[in-house]
Amino acid sequence: MYNRRDFLGAVGKPAAAALLMTALDPSGISRAVEAFEGYSGSPKEAAADDAIWFECQQAFIVDRSLINLNNGGVCPSPAMVLDAYKKHFDYSNKAPTYTMWGILEPQKEAVRKRLSRVFGCDPEEVAMTRNASEGLQICQLGFDLKKGDEILTTTQDYGRMITTWKQRERREGLAMKQFPIPVPCEDPDRIVSLFEENITPKTKVILMCHVINLTGQILPVKGVVQMARKKGIPVIVDGAHGFAHFEFDHKDLDCDYYASSLHKWLCAPHGTGLLYVRKEKIKDLWPMMAAPEGMDANIRKFEEIGTHPAAPYLAIAEALTFYQGIGAKRKEERLRYLTHRWANRLLQYDRVTLNTSLRPEFSCGVANVNIDGIDPAELNNHLWEKHRIITVPIKHKEFQGIRVTPNVYTLPEEIDRFSDAMVDVIKNGL
Repeated sequence: MYNRRDFLGAVGKPAAAALLMTALDPSGISRAVEAFEGYSGSPKEAAADDAIWFECQQAFIVDRSLINLNNGGVCPSPAMVLDAYKKHFDYSNKAPTYTMWGILEPQKEAVRKRLSRVFGCDPEEVAMTRNASEGLQICQLGFDLKKGDEILTTTQDYGRMITTWKQRERREGLAMKQFPIPVPCEDPDRIVSLFEENITPKTKVILMCHVINLTGQILPVKGVVQMARKKGIPVIVDGAHGFAHFEFDHKDLDCDYYASSLHKWLCAPHGTGLLYVRKEKIKDLWPMMAAPEGMDANIRKFEEIGTHPAAPYLAIAEALTFYQGIGAKRKEERLRYLTHRWANRLLQYDRVTLNTSLRPEFSCGVANVNIDGIDPAELNNHLWEKHRIITVPIKHKEFQGIRVTPNVYTLPEEIDRFSDAMVDVIKNGL
């Protein structure tokens, strides 16, 4: 765990003075980390201790006139991350070809090393991207496939990734095969079996979610990957909602391809992502934008996107420091605590259906709830217009509801206000 010296030192000497000034600011940046340093309770005990989360909540500059329960879309960053981003961006503009390309760009290598330590892999297996979609499309477009080849995925995978496969269908004559999975599912072996049952001799690639964005369902990545590997089928893992959401690392997945958005649960600057490719797989995966032949086996070939800012990527370091200061397991338990707080209250009513398991191995901070007889889109609009609460309406052919995703800055009182609003709809309608 980081102490005050580590907290400043991990960022690097050029930023230490600026961050020290920030830490003395009323936003309470250093106190957000220090609140956890001397805490002796278990992560589950910490999750319910609102006093130690107070300082963490003050580290964000969010608008408290509304309740943001759509952190699954994109999360706000702590003030320390924003300050670092602004500092790096200002420095870039002094003389960009020198300050941005010559000074700041090489510093990304330190960020790469820190990301790899958290994910549990070699730094030479981590590329920094702009989001999970970019990382996943690098994989989806990077495989050599031919007419008639099949791609296997579920009916609940992310829309943009489905669109990517559909474009390859139209352009190259590939075939995408989708199958449904139970909602919710508390049998990981059943998920693995469903993937295996839907494999055909034409199946060449599998796409699966680590966490389904629609419901928050955590899928058995390792089981599917190892099953498919025996059949010689690569598996691309959509980890958009995985990284820094709950505690895990690469050994828990054993995957060859994984992409995540760092501006979701890590709270890194908007427009930052991670792509993991196992080292021996890099050479045979084409980058989405062309790279020279000499980079064929270099993970950095996936970062060849032309001129781009260094600032957001360097500020990932502060997001990592904040995340590590809180502690991965404590964050996981806090997100689960906030979710269970509203879910258990609403489940007291017969009209309520939770499309998400509350068992810890199957969900964390993302959940989907439905009120029988209430249209999710109308409910979503009602929550915003009357209560200034932000959620996401989900209308899928297999289920419907609103998606609710709090974060570490979310106040229990805000969760209770959401619950009150939902109970009022249950009793009185819209």
